[in-house]
Amino acid sequence: MKVIAAYLLAVLGGNASPSRGDIKKILSSVGADADEDRVDLLLSQVEGKDITELIASGREKLASVPSGGGVAAAAAPASGAGSGGAAAAAAPAAPEKKEEKVEEESDGEMGFDLFGGDD
Repeated sequence: MKVIAAYLLAVLGGNASPSRGDIKKILSSVGADADEDRVDLLLSQVEGKDITELIASGREKLASVPSGGGVAAAAAPASGAGSGGAAAAAAPAAPEKKEEKVEEESDGEMGFDLFGGDD
């Protein structure tokens, strides 16, 4: 993410096509190391593409990703100093959840391929 952020900062600064050196300079200015492989990967994926079109495409893909959750976290009641473990024992037990097998999907299958590629 820091490589992408540095690239976007360079673009916002007026550099329409930041180079590896530009990205490294931005990252080093905040004390971060630039991973050469990640910089090269990003530059190869955005080469010849308009950043505003990439962002718009990414927004469309993220809009299709479900958000929110079906799991609600149960908040433990606050206990006073004198109650010790009594408050924890009085807390209702959360119902047990059956484990479900979930098949893992690649980022591209889930709509996270933000830099184009096959849809």
